[in-house]
Amino acid sequence: MSKVTVLTRNEDGIAAALGVLKQQFGEAVSTSQSLREQHGHTTTWLTNQAPDAVVFPKTTKDVQDIVKICAQYKVPVIPFGTGTSLEGHVNAPGGGVSVDVSHMNTVLEVNASDLNCVIEPGVTREDLNTHLRDQGLFFPIDPGANASLGGMTATGASGTNAVRYGTMKDNVIAIEAVLADGSVIKTASKAKKTSAGYDLTRLMVGSEGTLGLITKITLKLQGIPEAITAARCSFPSVDAACQTVMQVIQYGIPVARIELLDSLQVKACNAYANLDLPETPLLLLEFHGSDASVIEQAEMFNAIADEHGASGYQTTSTTEERNKLWQARHDAYWASLNLRPGAHGISTDVCVPISRLAECVVAAQEKVAELGFTAPIVGHVGDGNFHTLVLVDKGNDTEMRKAEEFVGWLSELAIGMDGTCTGEHGIGQGKMPYLIKELGGAVDVMAAIKKAMDPDNILNPGKIMAV
Repeated sequence: MSKVTVLTRNEDGIAAALGVLKQQFGEAVSTSQSLREQHGHTTTWLTNQAPDAVVFPKTTKDVQDIVKICAQYKVPVIPFGTGTSLEGHVNAPGGGVSVDVSHMNTVLEVNASDLNCVIEPGVTREDLNTHLRDQGLFFPIDPGANASLGGMTATGASGTNAVRYGTMKDNVIAIEAVLADGSVIKTASKAKKTSAGYDLTRLMVGSEGTLGLITKITLKLQGIPEAITAARCSFPSVDAACQTVMQVIQYGIPVARIELLDSLQVKACNAYANLDLPETPLLLLEFHGSDASVIEQAEMFNAIADEHGASGYQTTSTTEERNKLWQARHDAYWASLNLRPGAHGISTDVCVPISRLAECVVAAQEKVAELGFTAPIVGHVGDGNFHTLVLVDKGNDTEMRKAEEFVGWLSELAIGMDGTCTGEHGIGQGKMPYLIKELGGAVDVMAAIKKAMDPDNILNPGKIMAV
């Protein structure tokens, strides 16, 4: 397993804080070994670092009280949503208390006229869209996993719809958060724009729980499109598919989704989802709009794809067929594990300018082949973001070392292309070594903000940067 940062434990403080928490919250505090390990689980390759206790608040006041107690005894506080993060965000490298917000799962307001809603952080994206469906509205950010919206906000999540609707930073209007001293702030009003001071909303989005614990979120909503059409198209090479994507973006075709699956990923999805797609690089797309505009978008894409040797272009507007295609895409991780039964998947993501996308993906494939790994590639290529899942034997130290080297190599390759070491997974623990290489002195500014807002370093310590 990969080495992770281990922080000095405040044994006396942890013991004292747990005593007070148990007295105040009773059965809402658990020290069960299995539950603690579950809350250190990162669905990835990093070593599990379990907290000392898990607390289940139900209100903002509960979160305040938990943080105040932990602040008094200088005990780490680690926010937890559904545990789907991929870079060790929920690990507890110095022990402490995991604050599980799953019981804070209420949709508080839906303001259809203003296209926004107010939710608690434990609401998942699927639950929100089920709640909104009867009002003709939806929330578009779709990372695949049924993640909590608090976690998605904290990690700056993205997903398949980002090419049209943006990422979490584009869709969060305001945040209520509990700070390190237990005070509560609201970062903005519900107005569609503001010039009122620092943009604290954007500061909190992507801060990974290191600046505050999110207790309410105001989100932008979208109207469910009049027409939705999905499409698929095969290509002779990854380069041809990426060149098509680049032209589609340059021409301003408003695709809602445009996803790349390399030939190995298509093979895995065929076997897992009982599909019969040609096992060559594939683009999956979705077009949103009026009946006429969707047809026009699909025809324009087809014309561009033809120029790059595409074949097998098919469209469908039936909900069943669309869902089947996108479910196969969302199940890519589980499908890929079957390519090497018993293996563990190390998932890593990078994002580069669209003009460098083909070069970066092809280089990644070549490096994977050089190292002898099985590693399918899938990506939200409409914004230059792709994922590589390296399948490894966790018990093989040589494989694990080579896999870690690959993650570092790919991160540095993307940074060298004026891209980023992570487009949507976040930094957490796993990408900390590359943040300084990417941003240089800007990390010192982040550290200064962290120190000012959390002087005792109790909020998710050991993540993003060393302070």
